[in-house]
Parts: sequence; structure tokens; C-alpha cells
Amino acid sequence: MNRKVEKAALDNWYCLGCVADMQPGDSATLLLGTDLVMTKSGSAAVTVRRKDGSGTVASKIRYGYLWATLGAPDRDVVPIPEADETDRRHVACGNVTVKASGLRIVENFLDMAHFPFVHTDILGSEPHTEVEHYDCEIRRDVDEVWATNCKFLQPKAAMSVEGAILTDYIYRVATPFVTVLYKTCPNSDERWDVICLFVQPMQEDLCKAHPLMLLIDDVTPQQDLIAFQLDIFLQDRIILENQRPVLLPLEPRAEIPTRADASSIAYRRWLKEKGLIYGTTLTAA
Repeated sequence: MNRKVEKAALDNWYCLGCVADMQPGDSATLLLGTDLVMTKSGSAAVTVRRKDGSGTVASKIRYGYLWATLGAPDRDVVPIPEADETDRRHVACGNVTVKASGLRIVENFLDMAHFPFVHTDILGSEPHTEVEHYDCEIRRDVDEVWATNCKFLQPKAAMSVEGAILTDYIYRVATPFVTVLYKTCPNSDERWDVICLFVQPMQEDLCKAHPLMLLIDDVTPQQDLIAFQLDIFLQDRIILENQRPVLLPLEPRAEIPTRADASSIAYRRWLKEKGLIYGTTLTAA
């Protein structure tokens, strides 16, 4: 890939990894191979510099993760109020490298239709394959894509669940590369479990995905929670790395959507409105 990165892609905050896992001098790659080096000073201070010596880049620590930008975002790192709730477990699930567009990763995260076929007997099963009608919109006041009233019968919705349950979902795409899922909490009727996916695009067709879970679960061992989430994502990786085209098509007729693809349609329209080209099949005018 040899395209330049446009402003719509540069002006975002991107996750570089979990601060607790970082060591002094660790490096990261962001957007078309820009190499960065992190200098860690304690648990709450990290400086991010360009490896070529051309200076520092803006960075922040949020939710235990390091975020950086190569542009000038007009907003802060995505707000996730549930991360401040003291009784929630923060389960950082490491990162997974995926040979795919970061936009494909986000879109796959929104897709319920693949549950019975890719996550068989976990998030879905045959013959329960139908995606019921759900609502999807671009919320102009916050500039985010939301899908609500999503429901799916799941054999193993979470580690703390015994038996199949009808799971409620809310999907929130906060930036082109950050998405948050709110789903039925088995341990509380009035609250949601929260699963975040922070995508770090290194090249247009190569990314790291950083899953974070914010759970109401004080019983399940940490390693079991991590293994459950990573098993699901590694199943997704097989599909993602075999999708063609590798980059996300934004032209309406490039792929044929179904009724279940309402969130994908809204996401692609939103990206196109933003003028985002990085990671797509569009070319600059």
C-alpha cells in the first residue's frame, strides 16, 4: 500500500496497547508503517516519540491503555463511563494481529449473522440463524453509529452463564476504529456487560486488535475470561483474513447487503461521509 493517509484517518486517537504490559523502549506501528517508541515513567506517564527522531506525538492514557494520534483530533479519546464504575472488572485481553483492514474488523464486530456459523454453540447455533429486525442510526449529536434492540439466542453468551439465553445487544461505533458492545449482564438485570474493541491500524491491510471487557463478574477466574474472549476473536480472524477484497468496499454496489446488514450499511455510509479512504477500496479524488 502506498497511499497517503488523509486527514479523516489522521485525526483520530488510536490505541497502542495496555500500559501495564509495556516496557521502556517498546515500539508500536501506526498508519502506513509510522514507527513509534514509548518511554514509560511510572504507571501514569508515557511519552511517545517517532522512531525516526522527528519528535513526539500527542498521547494519553485512558482505561489502562495508551492512545496516540498523528493528527489533530477535535475530540478526546472515546468516553466509556462504565470504565469508571468501581465494581467492574477490567479484563484486558492482550492483542491479536490480523491481516485485514481495521474497518473490516469493526464491521465484523457488528455482524450478528455469522454467530451460528463461525461461533457455533457459543454465540449462536443452527437452526437459530435468523437475525431479528433491529434499529440502526447515525447519531449526529455525538457523531457515532448505534445499533439498538439487537437480540440473539446464544448457547454460551458469557463465562458466567449456564445454558442458552436470549441476549440483548447494543452496538456503538464511536470512531472508525473503536467500537463498544453493551450486552445482557447475567449477574445484573439492570446493567450491561461492556466489551470494547480498540483497533490499531499499522498498514491498510494489517492491524492489531485490543479487546477490553468491563464486566460485572467477581467469580470467574481472570484467565478463563481472557481465554473465552480470545477464542471468539481468533475464530473471527480466520474469516477476516480470507475476506476479499481485503480492504473495505464503500461503493454501494460492491457487495450485496441483506436485511441483517443494517449496521454495516450505516457504518459504511458514515465512513464515506467522513471522507475516510484509509483501509477502503476508495481512491482519492
